[in-house]
Amino acid sequence: MAAESQLNPTQPVNQQIYRILRRDIVHCLIPPGTPLSEKEVSVRFDVSRQPVREAFIKLAENGLIQIRPQRGSYVNKISLSQVRNGCFVRQAIECAVVRRAATMITDAQSYQLEQNLHQQRIAIDRHQLNDFFQLDDEFHQLLATIADCQLAWDTVENIKATIDRVRYMSLDHISSPDMLLRQHQDIFSALEQRDVAGVDAAMTQHLQEISESVLLIRQENRDWFSEE
Repeated sequence: MAAESQLNPTQPVNQQIYRILRRDIVHCLIPPGTPLSEKEVSVRFDVSRQPVREAFIKLAENGLIQIRPQRGSYVNKISLSQVRNGCFVRQAIECAVVRRAATMITDAQSYQLEQNLHQQRIAIDRHQLNDFFQLDDEFHQLLATIADCQLAWDTVENIKATIDRVRYMSLDHISSPDMLLRQHQDIFSALEQRDVAGVDAAMTQHLQEISESVLLIRQENRDWFSEE
């Protein structure tokens, strides 16, 4: 298990524990099949079991862990069905988001996206995959902000935990950051041109990358996947 255990006293404890455990699972620092103990996690963060239990419930809702009464909790294997369904829903939402964003984007928002893309390039050049992964999410979140629909991003965020594990595993050798950045730049270019059809096509191509990479990742890590 990853060593990070420092919590911010000004933020809700259960939410912080959820975010840290979610990241550890997505980054495969806690591999599929690993048992999770409320007691061990509470000791790690020096908190009572209640916020840990609440974090576990949220992780279970996102499909990352399974809570078995009287038997303990375990990190779920990566469900191919959940990945496929999550990709389908995410594509439907995010294509609608960028079509709307193309009609609403301002110069200030265009500058924000451009700065994010610049930071992505820096992270790639420095081989900082974790930073790139976060900036990738921030890019997509900015698109929802431009479309004035935070609910769209909140919905995507709630369904993409399983997808994120595949995204992270594919970064270093299947879906290269350079390729993903080029796709982000294609989305940005279409937005700048207010090209609704073009941005829809660019986003569709970008999100289909996960559907194609999941089968290759599964071949490399067959024990971490389930057909369910």
